[in-house]
Amino acid sequence: MLIAALRREASTATTSPLCCAASEPIAIAIIEGRGDVAKKRQDSETDGSVAGEIVVAPVRTVIGRPMSPRIAGTFVHFSVANEIGQRIVRGDYPPGSILPNEAEWSEMFGVGRSVVREAIKMLMAKNLLASRPKIGSWVEPRERWNLLDRDVLTWYAASPQRHDFLKTVQEFRYIIEPEAAALSAVRRSAEEMEAISRACREMGQASTLSERTAADTRFHLAILRAAGNELLLPLGALIDSALEGLFVFVTREVNDLLHAQDLHEDIERTIRLQRPEAARKAVRRLLANTDEIIATRGGGGRPERR
Repeated sequence: MLIAALRREASTATTSPLCCAASEPIAIAIIEGRGDVAKKRQDSETDGSVAGEIVVAPVRTVIGRPMSPRIAGTFVHFSVANEIGQRIVRGDYPPGSILPNEAEWSEMFGVGRSVVREAIKMLMAKNLLASRPKIGSWVEPRERWNLLDRDVLTWYAASPQRHDFLKTVQEFRYIIEPEAAALSAVRRSAEEMEAISRACREMGQASTLSERTAADTRFHLAILRAAGNELLLPLGALIDSALEGLFVFVTREVNDLLHAQDLHEDIERTIRLQRPEAARKAVRRLLANTDEIIATRGGGGRPERR
C-alpha cells in the first residue's frame, strides 16, 4: 500500500535538487496531461515516485532543432501547439501581443508552415488566439480563454501562476462540491452509492500515488453523477482536470495520508446514510484540509478561514 511505501521511503529519503529540506513535510506535484496536446504519463513512469519530486507530464521539446522523424507528419502540430500554448499561459506573450508569423515559427521550431497553421488553429479553438489575414495572430484576453479545456489547465499547472490557479480551483470546488454531496445523499441510487464506496476503498488500498489520484478523481466524479443534476456533469471536467491534471499535493507524512482518507470516508458514510447536511459539512472539512496543505506546503501562507 502507498502508506506503507511512504513509511519505507521516509526512513531512507535523501534530498534531491528538486526537494525541500529532508526534515520538512514535502509536497508532491503530479501533473498528468490529458488533453489533445498533452499526453498522459503511463502508470509505469509514475509508479514509485518519491515524495518531494515534481513529476511533470513529458512534453516533447521542439525548439531549436528539426522535429524528430518519429513524430513528423500527423502529430507534429500537437507538439508545436503545446509549446506555443505553454508560452502564452505562462505570460511570455501577454494578452494583446502579436505573435511571430508563420515563417518565424517555422524557423524557430524547424517545421513546415502547414504544421504551424494547424497548431494555430488548435489554439484558436481553445480561444487563446485570434487571427486575421495581413495582421497575423494575437493573444486573446484571458477572460475568453477556455479554462475548462484540459490542455489549458495542464499549461496552467506548469506555469508560474500555478499556485494562484490552484486556489481558484479550490474556490470553485467550495461552490460546487458541498451541495453536490448533499444532493447525492438524497438522490443516489444503490448503483451510484456502490461507485462512490468502491472509489473510496480503492483510495485506501492504492499502492502508488498515480493509483490513489485516479481513485480520488473517481470518488468525486461519482458524487457529481449521483447528485442527479445534468448541469453538474460538464463541471466535472474541471474537477477531473484539477485532481488529475493540476497539482495533487501529498505529504510524506503517513498521518496526513491517513487523515485525508478518514475525511473521504466521512463523506462516503454521510452519503450512504442519506444525511445531506452532514455530507455538506464533511466535504467542507475535506476542502479545508486541502487548503491547509496548499497554504503551508505550497508556499502560500495560512489559508483564509471559511
